[in-house]
Amino acid sequence: MDWTWLGPPLDVRPLFPVERAALVDLLAALGPDEWARPTVCPGWDVHDVAAHILHDCVRRLSGGRDGHPGPDFGSDETLAAYLARTNEDFVRTARQISPRLMIDLLAHLGPQLDAEWSSLSMGEPAQLDVSWAAPGLMAPAWLDAAREYTELWVHQQQIRDAVGRPGATEPRLFHPVLDTFMRALPQALHRTARPVGTTVRVRVPGPAGGEWAAVRRVDRWALTGDTPAAPAAAAAEVEISADTLWRLATRGITVQTARDRATLRGDAALLSAVLGMVSIVWEP
Repeated sequence: MDWTWLGPPLDVRPLFPVERAALVDLLAALGPDEWARPTVCPGWDVHDVAAHILHDCVRRLSGGRDGHPGPDFGSDETLAAYLARTNEDFVRTARQISPRLMIDLLAHLGPQLDAEWSSLSMGEPAQLDVSWAAPGLMAPAWLDAAREYTELWVHQQQIRDAVGRPGATEPRLFHPVLDTFMRALPQALHRTARPVGTTVRVRVPGPAGGEWAAVRRVDRWALTGDTPAAPAAAAAEVEISADTLWRLATRGITVQTARDRATLRGDAALLSAVLGMVSIVWEP
């Protein structure tokens, strides 16, 4: 299948152990009171978010490697509702796990998941779709892996925010998060009809940033990738900081907050579509 409209493929697999090492070091340095700090995730403290990261690992190994079916969908249950329910069930049970054991489990299971990712061909269809970028389609495995990486990175940042310990934002870890999140741009624009060749640009300044452009094709919007855009005039341009972009894409901040922080030029409807971009499974 032609996936070129999602931009150039990226391979984040070498970053999984690096990101996890930063997480394990962070968790090992936390005191008991810090494990109990509330996070941006409603009703979840630091321990709960760490448990959710463990759940991601368990679910991937059980389902992807071992072929073990997960819980059934409820009647008329949406994907977002299903994930919220099953995530909450695991987190609630994991409150019995000590912080020390939580760290041990993450450190033990993480390399097994790294090996599973390494065994996959990144050009083949994934076992799961990436609904926020290509709804209803089986995404390429490279995008599924990149989506998984962004989830792990974001949850680590949520813990860091809660305990006031910055980190894991060096370009080699942070830039692939932004690059992956921008794969949602064609989907964000898909309801906005414009003539073929219309261009929308998003620029993220700084060492972890980049510049992306979406161009209207006959059948869809297509991402040109993380490269300097062509010199042709864009119908809409957004300049947004790396910190604002990742929080917007995960709905850690509101669209209005992002709008207030961004520099916007051009077609108002296209600009609103860009700021409506969501790079997680989410229901308003």
